[in-house]
Amino acid sequence: MDTLEEKVKSIDAVFERLDNEISAFQSRSSLHCKFGCGKCCFKPDIEATALEFLPFALHLYKNNQAEEWLTKLREGDSEICAILSPTQAGAGLCSQYPHRGLICRLFGYSARTNKYGKRELVTCQIIKTEQQADFERAEAEIDKGLNVPVMNEFYMQLAAIDFDLAREFYPINTAIRKAIESVLHFYAYR
Repeated sequence: MDTLEEKVKSIDAVFERLDNEISAFQSRSSLHCKFGCGKCCFKPDIEATALEFLPFALHLYKNNQAEEWLTKLREGDSEICAILSPTQAGAGLCSQYPHRGLICRLFGYSARTNKYGKRELVTCQIIKTEQQADFERAEAEIDKGLNVPVMNEFYMQLAAIDFDLAREFYPINTAIRKAIESVLHFYAYR
């Protein structure tokens, strides 16, 4: 990849494919997040790569907000995602939903492959209990071959874009900070 913007376009293309696959899976499985929930976003141990937040970092740079966010992230000590906006009205609590990371897109509607090659749905306890029948049906359908996005496949697609920025996982706010630093570094030496 020659430029940062080409990388971001490639990342956005991966995200668009994933979003389409998730939408199709949700339609077939009837699984959905509870309106306004966002409970998964409050986990303090969410990890991400810097690469998955590169589109957000470029967005901040283009809107003259990168330095402000960088300061906020460097001075903040919260382990909860800095993009989370608990007081936001509406369906979700993400203040930057179009720019959310890969882990944010994957959780709830994707699978991991276990050591036996079987796909296991990765979702929250709320979906498992409050939508138990749909959850169990979705798991049975996945066993029969229902297409579901697979986590490691999408992480591998990102790694193909920029291995260095995709190889290490950090606490989510550190990943966002590193993405912003990468963008600022790129433009500082242009």
